This record gives sequence, C-alpha cells and structure tokens, in this order.
Amino acid sequence: MAHNEAVDVVLVGAGIMSATLAVLLKELDPAIKLEVVELMDSGAAESSNPWNNAGTGHAGLCELNYTPQSADGTVDIKKAVHINTQFEVSKQFWSYLTKKGTFGSCKSFISPVPHLSFVQGDSGVSFLKSRFDVLSKHHAFADMEYTEDKAKMAEWMPLMMPGRSPDEVLAATRVMNGTDVNFGALTNQLLKHLTSAPDTQVKYCKRVTGLKRNGAGWTVSIKDVNNGNTREVDAKFVFLGAGGAALPLLQASGIEESKGFGGFPISGQWLRCDNPEVVKHHQAKVYSQAAVGSPPMSVPHLDTRVVDGKKSLLFGPYAGFTTKFLKHGSFMDLPLSVRAGNIGPMLAVAKNNMDLTKYLVSEVMQSMEQRLDSLRRFYPEAKAEDWRLEVAGQRVQIIKKDPKKGGILQFGTELVSAKDGSLAALLGASPGASVTVSIMLELIEKCFPAKAKGEWAGKLAEIFPAREKVLETDAALYRKINTQNNIALELVEESSETPSYA
Repeated sequence: MAHNEAVDVVLVGAGIMSATLAVLLKELDPAIKLEVVELMDSGAAESSNPWNNAGTGHAGLCELNYTPQSADGTVDIKKAVHINTQFEVSKQFWSYLTKKGTFGSCKSFISPVPHLSFVQGDSGVSFLKSRFDVLSKHHAFADMEYTEDKAKMAEWMPLMMPGRSPDEVLAATRVMNGTDVNFGALTNQLLKHLTSAPDTQVKYCKRVTGLKRNGAGWTVSIKDVNNGNTREVDAKFVFLGAGGAALPLLQASGIEESKGFGGFPISGQWLRCDNPEVVKHHQAKVYSQAAVGSPPMSVPHLDTRVVDGKKSLLFGPYAGFTTKFLKHGSFMDLPLSVRAGNIGPMLAVAKNNMDLTKYLVSEVMQSMEQRLDSLRRFYPEAKAEDWRLEVAGQRVQIIKKDPKKGGILQFGTELVSAKDGSLAALLGASPGASVTVSIMLELIEKCFPAKAKGEWAGKLAEIFPAREKVLETDAALYRKINTQNNIALELVEESSETPSYA
C-alpha cells in the first residue's frame, strides 16, 4: 500500500471556525502544511451560512440574556463585557488581514447597524433601566442611550411603534456603533485567502470516516462522497470544527476527554422579509426578553441583515426539534451519538428538562398565524404577505456530566482537547461566530503552548495588540483599539469625528 499523505494540520469542516484557525496558523507559521476537509460542495454551508445563524455581530450591546438579574435586582454584566471584548479581538484579526491588502474588502462581510434592546411592561422596564445604569458606567458601553420616551423610540425604530396602545409601558436602549456580520461571506473570503498560500488545500465533498492514533499524531480516513474513493492522511494536529458533526467525530477519536459529552440538537426557523418598503424603515438589531421557560437561543429579535449587499429583515428565532446534528445531516445522528459514557448525563438532562422539550414541541406545532402574532409584539402592523418562513441551521447544545444533577444542558461553546494537544474539537453554539477568534486563540494557547509563548509570541502581539482581559479594564486602550478597528473595517470614516467611547 502507498504511504499516506502527510500534513501538519487537518481541519474538519469549512466553516468560520476552521477557516479562522487555518488562516491564523498560516500567519503564525507560513511554512505549516494544512488541509481543510468539507462534506458539502462549498464553504460556510451549515451554521456559518448567513441565513442559518442568529444575530450576527454579537457584542453584548443588546442581548439581554448576557446580563442576568439576580433575585435582589442586581444585574451581572460580566458576560456582556467579556463578549464585547472578545468581539473587539475578532475585529483586530479582521483589521490586520484587511490592512495586509491581499485579503479583500471588509465591506463584503461587516456593516454598521445600531444595536437596540426593547422591553415591555413594568418589570421589563425596571430590568432594562437597572441594566443600563450598570452597563453605561463601563467604558465598553459608555455610548449606550436609554429612553422611555415613545417619540424617541419612534425615531430609533420607526417600524415598531405605529399601532401600539398609547398606555403601553415600554423602554429601549440603543448603541449606534453595533454591526451586522455576514459570516458566510467572511468564511469564504478567509478560505480564498488561505488557498492563495503555499501548502494549503481546501477539499470539498469529502467525509471524514475514521480517526486513529498514529504515534504523536493521527491518521485521518477521508472518503470522497461523489466517487467513494478513500484516502488516508497523517496529521500532527486535527481540529474538529464541523458544527454539529464535531461531537460524533470527537467520540470516534476515543480520547479520554471526550467521555461523558452528549449533544441535544435544536433547530430554528425565522420569518424573513425582503420587501424594500418595509426594510427601509428598520435599520437596527432589536433584542427583547425570552419567554419564561424558553432556551437562551430563542431570545426574540428583529434584525437588519446585510447579505451580498442587499438588506433584509429577520425575526425569530422559532425553536424546533429534530434528531439531526446538521441541517443536511441524518435523523440517526442523535441516537448514534449515545454511548455508555454519556447515556447517564443524557437521561438526566431529558428528565430535568421536560419543560424545554414541551416548549420545543409547541414551537414546532405553531401555525404561521401564531408566528406572526409573536412578530406583532415587535411590529404591530406586520402583514402576512411580506414575510416567509426560512429554515435556519442546527445547533447542537452540549450535554455534560454534573456531579449533582448527573448531567446538565449547557448553552454556549466548549473547547475539548486531547491532553497531548494533538486533537481539539469545538462543541456548542451561541455566541460562537462572533467570538471565533478568541476561541481559536484559546485553542492555540492550549494545543501549541510552547510555540504560543515562544516563536509565535511576537506575531501574536503584532496581530492582537490588546487581548480581552486588558480591554475589559483599560478604558483608554479600549477606546484606542476600538477606534482603530472601526476605521480599518470602514465602519467609520477616518476623517470624520470618531465616536468617543469615553
């Protein structure tokens, strides 16, 4: 038998995670030899596709579930601040690539869009006011505005105010320097940039069918889905960045660290409007509060989305349930993921989350009229003919062992890596895409610790002049980095008066 092909790195999945990691590794070591393997016939075909993901451009500015309120009324802003600074780290990477001149235009994937929070009722208003009082004292949120004035709200969100009862209790906050990010366009731009470098390949219509230990690295079996041919590639490092498919591949690796993990797939749907007469009246991302008992990923929001230069509106998400781990996956994905090591946590989660299961079933059973009723909470004069249902991507939420409950359902992302750093997988969902760069930096520090502290340290400092921890505490540095990023990404004019962010 012929010798296997050999590379330094194999990345499974051609979404935003793998594309980011591959480009970052090539910047740190131009001689590195890597291959990206993708099941579909193009990049960003699953969760990174702009119609498959949620409120892209997460920066903690408007997402109310990132600022939980405790029983005594205090609002915890730690997560919102952390996500905001993680997004600034992402912007540093995109700014660096844009300045290189070989990357292409940033306007193809990032656009300025204000971020608003909107609440109804006395308790909602009380919460939003408390949230504003705490957040606006932090330098990352200093430009946030708050209002209970309906005339002001009509200026901020003109589509949402007509048709409301005059005595309705409302409040809103607004941050003008929010963004919308088309992660599909960004992913494909990263992949194109990647393939212009030597010793890099992106191969489509290829399925990873096996992972086995090979000395200090791995032998990856790869099948061509069109002709059935199989090849084997030896890699020193493997990254499983295949969205919902990462869990079964992690299980196939057999690493000790994979034991006990399970997945709970949640699907989503959106209402989408492309009518330019409606779209022009709503230039914002507006988030509200999730219904009691619903998962964090179901926080309702009415978003301006900019895809391929055209603006649309998305409202949702409406959650759903399927046993598929990918939008283009198999209904056997969930049952085939059950193992001796994770059946306990999975059964515990099933028992402890009956409310969530009932909620998901009720969401699936909704009629179009019921979905429009939810939209009319935001946009009272919405007309059915302007909106159509769009099926979103799959999110596989993490199930993991818990000493007290047996198993817990975790919303968010988790990086799982082998002890020797030869393999890593990314599990979970939101706020994934917006904080990809921070997650991939964590991976590099975890799996390549000697290089990250040694030969790669200078380049990392050049690309990332300020990381999350210092951005959270150093107001002057935050303002400087934020302004530089916004100018480089053409979110503000260099000659114009840039926002103070004071």
